[in-house]
Formats: sequence, C-alpha cells, structure tokens
Amino acid sequence: MSGFLPISRQDMAERGYEQLDFIFISGDAYVDHPSFGPAILCRLLEKHGYKVGIIPQPDWHSTRDFDRLGKPRLGFLVSAGNMDSLLNKFTAARKMRHQDAYSPGGRPGCRPDRATIVYCNRLRERFPDVPILIGGIEASLRRFAHYDYWSNAVRRSILVDSGADLLIFGMGERALLEVAADLQQGVAIQNIQDVPGTCYRVPNREYVWDYLELPSYAAVSADKKKFAEAFRLFYLEQDPIRGRRLIQQNEEWCVVQNPPSPPLSEAQMDEIYDLPYQRTWHPVYDKAGGVPAIQEVQFSLVSHRGCFGGCHFCAILSHEGRIIQRRSHASLIREAKILTRMKGFKGYIHDVGGPTANFRRMSCDGQRERGTCRGKPCLSPVPCQNLIADHSDYLRLLRELRAVPGVKKVFVRSGIRFDYLLLAKDDFLEELCRYHISGQLKIAPEHISDRVTYMMGKSGRRVYQRFAEKFRQMNQKLGLKQYLVPYFMSSHPGAHLEDAIELAEFIRDMGYHPQQVQDFIPTPGTLSTCMWYTGLNPLTGEPVYTAKTYEEKQMQRALMQYWLPKNQAIVRKALHLAHREDLIGFGKQCLVRPGNAEPREKRRHRADRAKESCTAPRGKRESDGKRSRRGTEYQREKKVRR
Repeated sequence: MSGFLPISRQDMAERGYEQLDFIFISGDAYVDHPSFGPAILCRLLEKHGYKVGIIPQPDWHSTRDFDRLGKPRLGFLVSAGNMDSLLNKFTAARKMRHQDAYSPGGRPGCRPDRATIVYCNRLRERFPDVPILIGGIEASLRRFAHYDYWSNAVRRSILVDSGADLLIFGMGERALLEVAADLQQGVAIQNIQDVPGTCYRVPNREYVWDYLELPSYAAVSADKKKFAEAFRLFYLEQDPIRGRRLIQQNEEWCVVQNPPSPPLSEAQMDEIYDLPYQRTWHPVYDKAGGVPAIQEVQFSLVSHRGCFGGCHFCAILSHEGRIIQRRSHASLIREAKILTRMKGFKGYIHDVGGPTANFRRMSCDGQRERGTCRGKPCLSPVPCQNLIADHSDYLRLLRELRAVPGVKKVFVRSGIRFDYLLLAKDDFLEELCRYHISGQLKIAPEHISDRVTYMMGKSGRRVYQRFAEKFRQMNQKLGLKQYLVPYFMSSHPGAHLEDAIELAEFIRDMGYHPQQVQDFIPTPGTLSTCMWYTGLNPLTGEPVYTAKTYEEKQMQRALMQYWLPKNQAIVRKALHLAHREDLIGFGKQCLVRPGNAEPREKRRHRADRAKESCTAPRGKRESDGKRSRRGTEYQREKKVRR
C-alpha cells in the first residue's frame, strides 16, 4: 500500500475505504511535505482518525473530476493552493507567468482563475447537500470585501461568492479539528458558529452578538475613505487574545469573522511536523519531472510560525499573526535525522527558519496573557521599548543541528531581520557569518528612502548601512569573503520618482547590481494594498502618493537596473522628468550617458581598431580575421611563384 493519501478509488480500495470522511480539493499538485498546506491538514485529520483523500488540480470544465473519490461523509475542503490563484498566474504588469511551480513540470494553466470560487461552484452542482469548507491563502485574505488588483474592483467576501458554508482563515489546523469534531457529532454546518479562526454567513446583524461592525460592501465599494476605515478596523483586531468578532454586510449576506485561532503550543507544533509525510511529490507526477516547488524546501526545516516584523506589504499578519509559535529542538532534530536518510541529501540543510528566520521567540513576554498591542508595531519603523531582542534559543538550535551525524552544513536562507539583529547583544552575527552563509546573505531592506520605508513599515537607510558595515567588519575579522544580496521593491505606495532615483544612486554607490527586481503587487489583505487603492494610510488618514501608470512604474523599476542597455532610454526619460540631468553624462556619478552619445568603451574600441588598420602590414589591415588570413596566404603564394 502506498504511503501517500488516496487520490483515486484504487487507492481507497487498497486502504479498505468504502467512503471518505473528508475530500480535499486542491489547486496545487499533491506534494506530501510539511511545507504544503493540504498535506499538513490531511495528515492531521488522518492522525485524529478521519479518512481523508485528495483531488489535486481537478479539471474544472465539468463535474466529472470532482466525483473521482465519491461523496464524502462529512464534507469537502477546498483550497486554491499555497498561493492566490491570480497571483500565481499573473505578474505585477498583469502578464501571464511562464511557469507554475506548484504544478507538474512547472506547467501553467492547471488551475482556474479564482480557483476557490470555481471549485465550490462545481461541487455545488454535483453535491448540493454536502458541507463545503474553504481555506488557504486565497480564502484567508479575501474573507471580507477586498480590492482585487486583477479586475481593478472591490469584490465581495469570497465566502459569499463561493457559496461555501464555512471559511477557515489562518493556518487552520486547530479550527479544522474543532469543526471536524462538531460535524462528527452530528452538528449541522449552519450551526457551527463559535469556532475561533472561522468565518460564517448569516442574513443580517440580528443573528450575531458582541461584535464590531465594518462598513458594508456597498459602502466600501463606493467610497475609498470607507474602504480605508473598514481595513483599519479589520487590521487592528487580528489578534487571538484581544481581537473582537467582526461583521460586514455583503449584499444579501452578513459575513461574520470570529477572533483568530489561539497560538499553537510547542507540543501542538511538534505534532503537526512529526506526522508521517512522504516528503516528495506523488509518483503520478514522475513522468512530468515532478513538482518544482519542492526543490526549495525539501531539505529545509520550519522552526516557527508568525512574524512581528510588521511589513505593510506582507500578508503574514492577517494569516499567521504576530505571535511567534515554535517547535521544540527535539522535534527539529528528529526531522533533521530524517533528512539525512533521504535520497538526494548531500549533507546540507538548506534553511532553518520561518517567515523571518531569526524570530524564534515572542517579541515580548506580555503577549502570552494580553496578546499583541493594538496599533503599536513591535519592531519598525521604531522598536518598542518592551521588545526583547534575543537569539539565544536560535543559536542553541543551530549548534545542535550542526552536530547531527550526516549534516555537513546548516544554512540560514529565509529572511533575516537585520534591524532586530542589531538590537541583540549576542554572538548571532558571528556564528551566522562563520557557519551559516555560503558566500552570500540575502536580506530585504526593500528601499532606501526613509519616506518609502516608513510607508512599508521597515527600518530606514541608516539602520541598513549600519548593518552592512557591521557585516563587512565581521567577515573581515573572520577572514571570509562574503557579500550581502539586498532585495529592493519598486512602486510601493509612497515612492515618488525622486525616491526611485535616490535608490538608484545608493545602488550605484554601494556597487550593487540587483539581478531581480520586485515590482509591488497589490495583493488582497495587506495594508500596502489598501494604501495603493485608496491613496490613504488607513492607520493615520494621511494621503499617500502611489505610482499607478504603466510608464511611471516602468521608470521606477528600470532605475533599479539602470546599467542594462534595455533600460537606458526609460532611465534618461525619468531623469529628465525629475530634473536630474546631472546624472546623465560620462562622469563617475552618472547613471546613463546622453542619448546621442556612443558609449565610451565602444568609441575607444573603434578608435583602436582604426589605428591598427592604418599601421598594420597589408595582409593584416582588414578587421575581419578571414580576410587577414587570405592576405597572408597571398604573400606566401607570391614567394612560391618567384
């Protein structure tokens, strides 16, 4: 019998299953690994005694594929996958991506647009009376009325548009087990309304008690100030301890969000990651070459969840929350030993971390009782006075993992918060440079203009420069040649053309040549998206400038790679518009040369070739190598005839 969960009737027969309790419909290919949500949730349900199967990437053009495993006893679970289906398909310029890392062979087009809605509609056609529960990142971040970048419109809650019975937001394990237990006890899905981490719908507010009401869908779709107000109320209540129940009228339905699920304990985290995963893709994908997304995570370890970094463009606050939840050292060491026995393991653990690698503890101990502070960031742009910056537990973990037999090196490749690192009074930077970097450390200052980093919720220029210098000094002390690889973002709300030029000058002065440039994408559920759509900072009410035209976005992006020949014309145009002609010329501080000027290297090369042509012997004057050889052969033939 295969160690994978059933994906066909034959698999069910091998396990002796006549009917499944739950069937998971996933927009991703089936990869049985703890970095993939469907695998975690299905394995956890299996551990708790439920019979579970998966239908990965069903053909949505009819209901036939949705009937592959029959009718489930308790319900369908639906997810678009590890990414929002539209973000997975389109770039910031709304162009189709050429690869889908979560599909067999990286082939695009294996899931529909707005996959959660499409899958639910097909299920309702075939199984009108079976409960449908939706979850995953797409459902989680679209749980209330939201701005949709790809249609440039405000859309209703996905719970209304999909017709699902219940929405589980966040990571989902704890809420799913509670809902499954209620269904097992015979509770009707319409009566499951008190589970933290879930959303349900009722006709109006008269069916709800003890709530905070958000402006309605009709109000937020007609008035951007109302949209900003609704987002502020939503954003400030995303805490499992102090957060309140929220409601929003979405036309004929009132969507109700219970407070988020309580943080998982260390034992609960261990239970999730100790489940019997196969740690690879299902064999049905072998002929296609497998599923590319596993390559980055197959030999990596997830040490914790949550992030208190507070980046405004990040959806983690609305999905995983700010409270850190971590695994025990024993659980991580058990997993590391499993990795050493896997085929293809060469002694290198590629990463040990989470959303932010060096956040292994809560930002302060008070969060255990009172939750996170309402409206007060922990780290940036200014650190809270109660923040505890401490890497001691993470350092002990890394040392223990380095000592596991069969492990040659342990890398840290998920994001490092350098501002947090600078606040800590420990040896983390030294050990990081000595043991856990392979020549390059990837970090994400995102921008260098203080005006922009403030809007991003990031630390400013001086903090990054202080870290860069400390990193340089530490590697010099250790006798190592290692470099920072910074990631920057263009066209974030608050970024003017002048800020993009400031960033380009910084890149020039630091000698950076970014190979990848991230253009801001307004994804649902983030504070930055609210600013992008409304032109307002929802937390302060202040106006925020945003580059929205294709040309200005192209300019900001091109300035970050000003040295590329294809970007020269657009960079010159940007500098003219900003009246920064001082950066156009042949000086060392210039970003580009004048438009009608031949590059200095090409002019010098052409002059040298002309000089050689005038002074070389007759047989070698031609610039073409073949003609030079023909001239030499002619001289030889002439001598022979004589």
